[in-house]
Amino acid sequence: MKAILYIGHGTRSKKGAEEVKSFLNRVIERVDTLIQEVSFLELTEPSIEEGFRRCVERGATEMTVVPIFLLAAGHIKEDIPNVLSALSEQYPEVRVNVRNPFGVQDEILNAIAELVREAAGKVTPQDAVLIVGRGSSDPSIHTAFTMIASGIKERLQTNHVSVCYLAAAEPRLPEGFEAAMESSAGRVIVIPYLLFSGLLLAEVNQMVRKKQNEREIICTGQLSRHRVIEDIVVEGFDEIR
Repeated sequence: MKAILYIGHGTRSKKGAEEVKSFLNRVIERVDTLIQEVSFLELTEPSIEEGFRRCVERGATEMTVVPIFLLAAGHIKEDIPNVLSALSEQYPEVRVNVRNPFGVQDEILNAIAELVREAAGKVTPQDAVLIVGRGSSDPSIHTAFTMIASGIKERLQTNHVSVCYLAAAEPRLPEGFEAAMESSAGRVIVIPYLLFSGLLLAEVNQMVRKKQNEREIICTGQLSRHRVIEDIVVEGFDEIR
């Protein structure tokens, strides 16, 4: 019997965890597969091991694993495969197929542009756009954010689009803010490249509030506010229905 196991990152934020679970419950309602379970890599229950076990107990013999991650860094390339490899040894009768993370998609870039216009109205060439990523030492993440910044610049028709990170890469959030404010005399529009609420988004919001007495700063909020994120997760399930 076919099953789907969703894997979220996990968070210490109760609000963030509930937001992810609510999001995935909406996805589950839209996907016509009997066995579907939610799990998390870390910090939030149930764990991947628990979600996998629940699928098996419900009769799963073929499992599609769906990581709810934006880009492919260490969690996608190492941590999740390591957990699934151990589980495959424990349950050799279960065939496992892992879907890719979202990656850089036109649909997501279009959705971000819509979120920006919803929050800020018309974007002018004088406005600065700051994209805030989670951060990673993986070089592919920096390549991805170069593509993301280029796509946002093209869609918003502004000359000032930059990227900063919350951890593990430079420039960090404070330096990114300062550079964005120096690059243009207009507004600063902040795009947290994060799927859900949590401690990382709270850090961005705190910086926005701190800087708002210096300049008009607008923050778009988490990406899952746009329906297209949910739609992308649902797409591609025809083969397991």
